[in-house]
Amino acid sequence: MILLCNYYVTYRCNAACEFCHFTKLAPKEKNFDAKFEDYAFNLLQISKLGVKFIDLTGGEPLLNKSIVEMTRFARELKIQTSITTNTILYPKYAEKLASIVNLLHFSLDSPNEEEHNKIRNVDCFRYVFESIKIAKSLGESPDILFTVTNKTYTKLPQMYDIALKYDLILIVNPVFSYFGNPGLSIKALDYIEEFIKGKSKIYMNEGFIKLRRDGGNNIKKPSCKAVSRVIVISPKNEIILPCFHFGKEFIKIDKPIKEIIKQDYYQYYKKNEGRFDFCKGCTVNCYFEPSFAFPFNKYGLRSLKSKFKYGFNKIIRPKIKNFKNIIKNR
Repeated sequence: MILLCNYYVTYRCNAACEFCHFTKLAPKEKNFDAKFEDYAFNLLQISKLGVKFIDLTGGEPLLNKSIVEMTRFARELKIQTSITTNTILYPKYAEKLASIVNLLHFSLDSPNEEEHNKIRNVDCFRYVFESIKIAKSLGESPDILFTVTNKTYTKLPQMYDIALKYDLILIVNPVFSYFGNPGLSIKALDYIEEFIKGKSKIYMNEGFIKLRRDGGNNIKKPSCKAVSRVIVISPKNEIILPCFHFGKEFIKIDKPIKEIIKQDYYQYYKKNEGRFDFCKGCTVNCYFEPSFAFPFNKYGLRSLKSKFKYGFNKIIRPKIKNFKNIIKNR
């Protein structure tokens, strides 16, 4: 069952993060935005396939001028949405996006302005805090997304302090291991795992930690469900197989998607998901988050506690707080 759609609404970005593969794309490959007509047609199809969650991603998703219409259309189809932004353009779209994005993530890679801007290769630190204030004034509760690397993991306490200061959740997003990137060291994993214990306003899928300790995806006994649980669509209106990061097939959507997924080439990638040589040691979070969903294995079980904590602090706790305020003010 396909749970998630990673929809790349643009390949363009107004930053050049040192840990991101988009900085390595050739200029001619970057200049693509998804067209709203294609997007709407595709969403109608995947909603009928059971997709309940869509990550509107990129590049920098707010560079697509149709991002508001895209988000609103997904909401009309009762598909949950997430957007992760470097926040440079958020002030421009804040009011229009208010209340229509389910999970809004603001990227912050260091508590230090100079370090954050160096990592992003653009002056954007100040926009994060400006955007937090704007979002909260509109009743939004964005998460702070911290992509942790071996250079920055010791900044976790300061990052958590920022989350507490603004009453937001800090999402710890471990850097991927792919394209020769070794990912997080055991020392970094030990530090992170110890730090997150007992802290409510912080989320990291603990299945990610276990997967990394085990050396990533095992191609003989794969944990990855990148094809059966996820559908990846490019701004060029293509389905990418087996996943975006190791794309080998780019299937033009020129027929109904329900027909495409029945084709032999699609079924080949589904049958062999996580078993290819290039899948060895992979830890790309985008695919393992839905891969751990079911049937439950050791990673899925490790994920449950963290997901429950996030859901409680993101949804239930604010409702309890609001209810108490109503009672108090009567």
